[in-house]
Amino acid sequence: MILRTARVNDPGQSVVKHPKLQYLPSSSRNVAIVCNPLAGVGRAVGIADRLSEELVFRKIQYDLFTVQWPSDFEKYSEIWIVGGDGTLNYFVNQYPSIQLPLVIFKGGTGNDFHWLLYGKIGLMEQIELVLSTAARPIDLGQCNEYYFLNGLGVGFEGAVASSLKGKKKLPGKTSFFLMILKKIFSYRSRWYEISSNGLTISGKQLMISLTNGRRAGGGFHIAPEAVPDDGLLDAIIVKDLSPLRRLFYLPVIEKGRHLHLPIINWFRTTRVSIVSKQDIQFHLDGEYHIAGKLEISVIRAKLLFRY
Repeated sequence: MILRTARVNDPGQSVVKHPKLQYLPSSSRNVAIVCNPLAGVGRAVGIADRLSEELVFRKIQYDLFTVQWPSDFEKYSEIWIVGGDGTLNYFVNQYPSIQLPLVIFKGGTGNDFHWLLYGKIGLMEQIELVLSTAARPIDLGQCNEYYFLNGLGVGFEGAVASSLKGKKKLPGKTSFFLMILKKIFSYRSRWYEISSNGLTISGKQLMISLTNGRRAGGGFHIAPEAVPDDGLLDAIIVKDLSPLRRLFYLPVIEKGRHLHLPIINWFRTTRVSIVSKQDIQFHLDGEYHIAGKLEISVIRAKLLFRY
């Protein structure tokens, strides 16, 4: 089943009004660099140092924060975040009301949201881009009391995230892929009731994804047509599958060629409720959580990114 909603503003949503932000000359900039020293097995620290060197060379004022981030960023013109999706998730949950332009530099293992905004851009090319472009609004997802930028995954994805919790991750999708192979035969699909704008889907599902971005797990194109600034989340529901069928469809989903398959329910929405007969395992941008019920929504144009 494929259900689509038009890409129009939800009249029930409040749209955040941002000031018009244009290119800032070097003399007017004051950049806060926030770095997760654990991201990318330490790789993020090296990138933060390179950013610092480049800002010194360009005579742009900045401060670098690693172990302890500031309580507010009032004196800064923008914030450069160095890390992966988990670092970005931590940032938006610590500073959900931030109004300054943001930049994410690829310092993690998966870097799926960075890929969404910047593709395969190199570091120096990205620096040139963010120093010469205006900020644009990006939607923010909310699940219960938490926020997410790239996506939420329930069921199989949640079980994989649980098993990866606290473990060092290999670059790219290696860790995610290895854990998928480990879980693919043992995981048991669970019963869920999914409600969204008058639509109800109930039964056993392998996994449920609500995404703002297009890929997860370092390169799995779970929602290849998602758009991060359309005011909508893409819902991808994979029906209950036997282990052998999971193996068969894994490379299809990895490449993003699954949306029109009969095993998929796909629709776009502004709000979703998910209940289950058991506690729900899920992840937000790769960060593991558990809850009895999920209330998921999108906050349109909540954050600003230079990209």
